[in-house]
Amino acid sequence: MSMNSFGHLFRVTTWGESHGPALGATVDGCPPGVQIDEAMIQHWLDKRKPGQNKFTTQRREPDQVKILSGVFEGQTTGTPVQLMIENTDQRSKDYGDIMEKFRPGHADITYWQKYGIRDYRGGGRSSARETASRVAAGGLAREAIKQIASNVQITGYMTQIGPHKFDRANFDWSQIEQNPFWTPDAQAAEDWAAYLDDLRKSGNSVGAIIEVVARGVPAGLGAPIYAKLDTDLAAAMMSINAVKGVEIGEGMAAAELTGEANADEIFMGQNGPQYSSNHAGGILGGISTGQDVVVRFAVKPTSSILTTRKTITKSGEETEIITKGRHDPCVGIRAVPVGEAMMACVILDHLLLHRGQIGENRGQIG
Repeated sequence: MSMNSFGHLFRVTTWGESHGPALGATVDGCPPGVQIDEAMIQHWLDKRKPGQNKFTTQRREPDQVKILSGVFEGQTTGTPVQLMIENTDQRSKDYGDIMEKFRPGHADITYWQKYGIRDYRGGGRSSARETASRVAAGGLAREAIKQIASNVQITGYMTQIGPHKFDRANFDWSQIEQNPFWTPDAQAAEDWAAYLDDLRKSGNSVGAIIEVVARGVPAGLGAPIYAKLDTDLAAAMMSINAVKGVEIGEGMAAAELTGEANADEIFMGQNGPQYSSNHAGGILGGISTGQDVVVRFAVKPTSSILTTRKTITKSGEETEIITKGRHDPCVGIRAVPVGEAMMACVILDHLLLHRGQIGENRGQIG
């Protein structure tokens, strides 16, 4: 299977399957001298790992990361960093009933049509378990960003679950890590808990929308055409399992605005340009403006549900299916740290590209 790598200079290759012995990431292009140890990466993996509350899959994986190469005496050496996470709580028997059947909404059928072989145990490579590798790589990227652009802060949060949206008037950064939904709206978290609990007990699932913000990103990252910052961010977020839509800044809602409303007016401040608004999501012409970089993505409902669905077998016979096992009633919850990790990898990649071609910004204002 090809195309398991992303990034230009900071390049991440993920490997492994949901029910294999291990999975992980090989990270090439990380600058030397980055202070890193397993505990620093583990902090981010602990945000994503399953079984932390009743709203996520009850698969119990410690997601303990091991650094196998590329680090010496607590610093990266500039050589490939190999990160490994062992699988310890697989229940492959839960998937015996779907060996010959295709789960509606899942990648089973397309994997079979393309390759003629598929790992039916939890979806194999198509499982959201693969995202643990990305979070590990993102933890390394965050530490490298601290060395190059220490003001950058990356934070993700949920803005909507099913039809229920949060209230931006209640936005409180401090609330994000105080509830299982990673939402900055305490009231929304309370309402969502009751809604998702009922859905979980019924064996159903629901989708969500996640927003990821990178604050402190310097102006000048990106390129005008094929290496636009927003192009790479959109591709990174769309590559996350179950993501079906990505927006930058105002996104689809920009189609409803007039030119007057959409234009972020520019003023001169004491420390350089300032903007009246951020409809552009911190990116103009593929290049960062120095404002917050804002990305939003939609995650579809978990395809594995306990509700009977019609499907077919590999031999073409019509049948029905119920997917047993341990699954997230809303996979969007654990997609929050994954979105943060992908933002970190892309921002670091573009910091390195910018440093290599330009160094310091050439165009001065004021």
